[in-house]
Amino acid sequence: MKGFLNFIREQGVMGLAVGFLLGGAVSKLVTSLVTDIINPLLGPILGAVGDLKNATLVLGPVRLMWGDFLGNLVDFTIIAAVVYFVVHGLGLDKIDRPKVKK
Repeated sequence: MKGFLNFIREQGVMGLAVGFLLGGAVSKLVTSLVTDIINPLLGPILGAVGDLKNATLVLGPVRLMWGDFLGNLVDFTIIAAVVYFVVHGLGLDKIDRPKVKK
């Protein structure tokens, strides 16, 4: 059992697991925040009709959906910030320990 715990600590598995679980837990909340609150506010400011998700740029036969991309970028940034601050706030960044060189 001691070898297993050392493996978990040295390989950074705890940090990965915490990040994965927290990212999954806040994903729906952040997606709703971005979709229902941020996008409708940014849409008119950035010149999109209605919702930011509908903002497009048409270049001949190509339709670039830059509004949808920007919404997903905001979504990712908020999730990454929440995971970062929760991990540091709870002190979970200190769980992993560096590998011992032999």
